[in-house]
Amino acid sequence: MKFNIIFIGLAVLVFTGCKDILDPEPENLKNIEQMYTDVNYAQGVVVNAYRTIPGYYDNSDYATDDAVTNQFSDGWLQMTTGSWTASNNPASLWNRSYEAIQYINLFLEQSGKVKWAEDPEAAKLFNMRMRGEAFGLRGLYMYFLLRNHGGFTPDGQLMGVPIITEYQTIKSEFNIPRANFDACVKQIYKDLDSAEAYLPIEYNNVNASQIPDRFKTITQNAETYNRVMGEPGRQLFNGLIAKSFRTRLALLAASPAFQHSSNTVTWADAANYAAAVIDYKGGANALPASGLVYYTNFNSNEVDGISNGANPPEIIWRENIQTNNGDIEAENFPPSLFGNGRMNPTQNLVEAFPMANGFPIDHPNSTYNSSNPFSQRDPRLAKYIIYNGSAAGVSNSTILTGSGSGTDDGINARSTSTRTGYYMRKRLRMDVNRNPISLSGKTHYTPRIRYTEIYLDYAEAANEAWGPTGQGSHGYSAYDIIKAIRKRALGLNNDPYLEEIKTDKDKMRELIRNERRLELCFESFRFWDLRRWKVDIAKLNETTRGLDLKAGVFVPFNVETRSYQNYMYYGPIPNSEVRKYSQLLQNQGWK
Repeated sequence: MKFNIIFIGLAVLVFTGCKDILDPEPENLKNIEQMYTDVNYAQGVVVNAYRTIPGYYDNSDYATDDAVTNQFSDGWLQMTTGSWTASNNPASLWNRSYEAIQYINLFLEQSGKVKWAEDPEAAKLFNMRMRGEAFGLRGLYMYFLLRNHGGFTPDGQLMGVPIITEYQTIKSEFNIPRANFDACVKQIYKDLDSAEAYLPIEYNNVNASQIPDRFKTITQNAETYNRVMGEPGRQLFNGLIAKSFRTRLALLAASPAFQHSSNTVTWADAANYAAAVIDYKGGANALPASGLVYYTNFNSNEVDGISNGANPPEIIWRENIQTNNGDIEAENFPPSLFGNGRMNPTQNLVEAFPMANGFPIDHPNSTYNSSNPFSQRDPRLAKYIIYNGSAAGVSNSTILTGSGSGTDDGINARSTSTRTGYYMRKRLRMDVNRNPISLSGKTHYTPRIRYTEIYLDYAEAANEAWGPTGQGSHGYSAYDIIKAIRKRALGLNNDPYLEEIKTDKDKMRELIRNERRLELCFESFRFWDLRRWKVDIAKLNETTRGLDLKAGVFVPFNVETRSYQNYMYYGPIPNSEVRKYSQLLQNQGWK
């Protein structure tokens, strides 16, 4: 493993900056002891862990049946077409995660010695909060390590990753074996439990009577509490985020790809953890209306009006807002809107959107017409994908994607044109202008966790645990959640297809997975969902398809083949680490 030893004098440059890196001022060369009296320095150790949290939009969609890219040098494209190895792995989070854990472990060992504030009550609260953040972040990084690198070794054992809970020094033993999968799950649960014990569920200002009981033993002064646990802490790790990562972890562990006698996690566990988040939100019918188009300025002010670190109703956690920005539009707008058209949705994905009446396009009650394929479709299709004839951009320009359209937006017309006949609309604001003559940006944020994800987690887990209409100990079922999601999307008070299948667990599973595909498309879930479901290898290797318009006729065509092998349900341990450490076993099949 690449456990980088953190030399404090160097590490401090990361978060304090230095006017001359090659010849730093003596006061910038700090040692561990200086953490105790320099609060900013102590906080900076944890800040380093925040800065390397894996991005929500990693574009792994390019390596699935949902999308391709016109950027042929992209690592995900190369991975999916045959170059994925233990030495060439764009999905690897190994080094960055263990480096972050190293910072976190250093902080946890030293935080009790830091003089956080002159006020002893505030000092105790600061130490409590910072430790909670650190435990939560360690659980977060361990979750991503387990998802991206856990798997079966050649001897048939389900293994996780090495568990490191102490700060590593030059005297430490680095040749550490992988812990089994279940031990990793339990360690992550433990860290998330610690985070919840130390942190408020959300950072809100309160009056004295509203201070949570577990903090009243430290202070009953609202000003002191709000200074540490109030609004200034928003977008730091909190108790609700811990609950959400516990849900993600349980859903992963309960999934078919990780079934083994040593794994004790159940679908009921995942459903119960998701329900805790849903209940906090207000139940099955509290699904935020803006979740359908969270990336737009819903109701004219939802994004532009964000202030004081607050979240839109759909968001559990997000990155900082960016104002007057159009970077994501520059990457993904069609060429006629001065974009690079990078994310090209596939015909495979387009066919997954049902009709406006809720029936799949191949159902007998569907009104699908292949000669007019975008008519009477699920409204999400037009919200998430730009297709031939769509209006887009600040001037509602008509986008023509046919290869014979005579426009730069046509299939393969130029290097920035679509390869499939489609462009991504989701994630983009249509009121951004990329025309160099009148360039203007808008406010954006990138999610880390959305409520819709957690609702879908519950639906999947509850269906597996108790069937479509079983509720466990909760007042709602998988059926109830999917009904709410589809009502938001389709506007149906009566959903005939859902009613048709609601007693069939297998058909409900298929619908839930499809709803997850649509609701979370282009948000980097599909690559991992297909693997944890352990779909047939033929599905992983499904050829991506496009749709051309030639002489007024829609013509499907193949775009890109996939080259996944049977062992590629689980990501590899980096080859460089396996070669260095004899106790670090590789996942089966990887070289």
